[in-house]
Amino acid sequence: MSNPYSQLPDSAFWSRSVAKLDPASVDPTIEPPFKLSRLDQIATAGSCFAQHIARTLVREGFNYLVTEQGPEEGNYGVFPARFGNIYSTRQMLQLFQRAYGLFTPADTVWRRRDGAFVDPFRPQVEPAGFPTIEALQEDQAKHLAAVRTMFETCDVFIFTLGLTESWEAERDGAVVPLAPGVAGAPENASYRFVNRKVPEMISDLTTFITKLRVMRPNVRVILTVSPVPLVATYEPRHVLVSTIYSKAALRVVAEEVTQALPDVAYYPSFEIITGHHTRYEHFEDDLRTVRPSGVDHVMALFKRRFLTGNNQPEVAPVLKARAAASADQMKAFDALYNVICDEEALDR
Repeated sequence: MSNPYSQLPDSAFWSRSVAKLDPASVDPTIEPPFKLSRLDQIATAGSCFAQHIARTLVREGFNYLVTEQGPEEGNYGVFPARFGNIYSTRQMLQLFQRAYGLFTPADTVWRRRDGAFVDPFRPQVEPAGFPTIEALQEDQAKHLAAVRTMFETCDVFIFTLGLTESWEAERDGAVVPLAPGVAGAPENASYRFVNRKVPEMISDLTTFITKLRVMRPNVRVILTVSPVPLVATYEPRHVLVSTIYSKAALRVVAEEVTQALPDVAYYPSFEIITGHHTRYEHFEDDLRTVRPSGVDHVMALFKRRFLTGNNQPEVAPVLKARAAASADQMKAFDALYNVICDEEALDR
């Protein structure tokens, strides 16, 4: 009987495609089921790492969709609409439901200790908070209108899964991105910690994509998993264990949904950054922040696979210039890789 592995490509073998290669030469990506063109309107959402994809699209001249306009200091343009980080599948599904009046949470306003009002579902998009409830409600209405425009006009939706842990209102299950008490909440508010299981998350994500395709039948979806570890865990165990569980569970969710639905692709950002071949060289000393070189490597491979007109991965020009830059110039270059991460408020 012949060896069934004998005709497989080198990419199927660890020694040939991982162990014996220079780390920069390891490419775990595959040809996707579709490509992105400069005519496509592309929207992104998800965890902190998702912002790198948005910046790459803009830098490469692709049509990154922004439906909620405003000054940069107000966190406009970080994502298509000003919804901040969307860490979980349930949070993503509920954003869609809230935008179309399919779900109306009981708590729509929180008040901080300094007296400012905040949106529970976007607690940090307005750093100074809102001066009145009326100002907050007006902004919420404008925001949800922009979210609807995003869903109804995007040709491609890229979602970066970040966390399994979340907090939700006991009354109605409304999921918020930050635990009450971190960003403010009513004294009588009752919230509970939830760590989603794989079947729940598969159902959430499948339902979201199905509903999105009611509004936009031909939308293509790209799923990724953030390589960034948890800032903190509320589980009674070590944060390292919770991080590995969270990323493993999210990776399974992405795989199951990708296999089950048409025109849904997976891009291995997580594997590129955290794979054995990297020896953790893509992380800064805090073992959480992804270095610019790691970001550029992920984005170079993304360009090669998904963006038309990009056949070979190349080091980003900004990284080449950084090597010969002065101290002040290096600060400017590094600012290009800074991201807004709501989760970091948990450890302040």
